[in-house]
Amino acid sequence: MSKLEEIKSGRLPQHLAIIMDGNGRWAKERGKLRVFGHQNGVQAVRQTVETAAKLQIGYLTLYAFSTENWKRPKMEVDTLMRLLVTSLRKELKTLTENNIRLNAIGCVESLPGKAVQELREVIKRTENNDGMTLTLALSYGAREEITSAVKALGTKVKNSIISPEKIDESIINDHLYTRGLPDVDLLIRTSGEYRISNFLLWQIAYAELYFTDVFWPDFNEEHLLEALKSYQNRERRFGKISEQLN
Repeated sequence: MSKLEEIKSGRLPQHLAIIMDGNGRWAKERGKLRVFGHQNGVQAVRQTVETAAKLQIGYLTLYAFSTENWKRPKMEVDTLMRLLVTSLRKELKTLTENNIRLNAIGCVESLPGKAVQELREVIKRTENNDGMTLTLALSYGAREEITSAVKALGTKVKNSIISPEKIDESIINDHLYTRGLPDVDLLIRTSGEYRISNFLLWQIAYAELYFTDVFWPDFNEEHLLEALKSYQNRERRFGKISEQLN
């Protein structure tokens, strides 16, 4: 039995989320500009998406561009936006062949017009795919997401559309960018950093966390399978004790 088949036969996360970190440092180690790292990170995205689809993971969410990333040098931001457009065009075939539906969360309208147009086009052309849902977090920040949800709920309370007593976790979920997606089961972060960086703060409440020193451009199928094996060896208790689970 191959390692892929071995992992597939075990317990898998329904929703896998990844903070793709380390492109810039990967490029710097090679004496290149940071954008070189972003360009090489595209291959890691493709391999990760294809492997997750093979494993029949239902939902994969990638932290592609944060609200804070707008503060980076203009050349780097412009390159990232161009990469987004070209990657969407190139990967449509891969998404279709693997029955993957594309989704996006964040302040998507703040992206350049060409990127928004391309994103909408690929989302439209994959909307009937019923395999894995691939979500790109673009111009995304969890605090902004929660703030937006609170504002929307506040407006509904003010206009007597909903009473404060009716607001529960389910109602809050319905006002987040991720409405319709299940909570995250496993969060992976590459590059050796041990922080969440404003990513899916509400949705990872009970997620298992996995950190690896591997920079994102070097992250491959073997590294993903190692993370999934670690997940399968953990006991998820959700506040209970082991005896209750057994």
